Amino acid sequence: QVQLVESGGGLVQPGGSLRLSCVASGFPFRSYPMTWYRQAPGKERELVAVITSDGGTTVYADFVKGRFTISRDNAKNTLYLQMNSVKVEDTAVYYCSRNRGDYWGQGTQVTVSS
Repeated sequence: QVQLVESGGGLVQPGGSLRLSCVASGFPFRSYPMTWYRQAPGKERELVAVITSDGGTTVYADFVKGRFTISRDNAKNTLYLQMNSVKVEDTAVYYCSRNRGDYWGQGTQVTVSS
């Protein structure tokens, strides 16, 4: 069955960096676009970044452009989100998904606080 397992979340200070990972199994990872979403307390889930199956094209939400980088390693069935210059408002549970949400991971908590 399809499984997506995120890791790498935690507590980070404003201006710091964090790298999230999502290990995929149960489907041909290299054949699917992948997406990172996030959901902050009391807010709706929102798209953060998308990457095509070959990693050749990426799309970012305006609020992370220039700070976050989505990437993938198809040999390792792993999706990444490099988060730099984080802000307090980046605090959320971060989810990876296949395509734009046909399968979801359990999420990993990112808290940005001094």
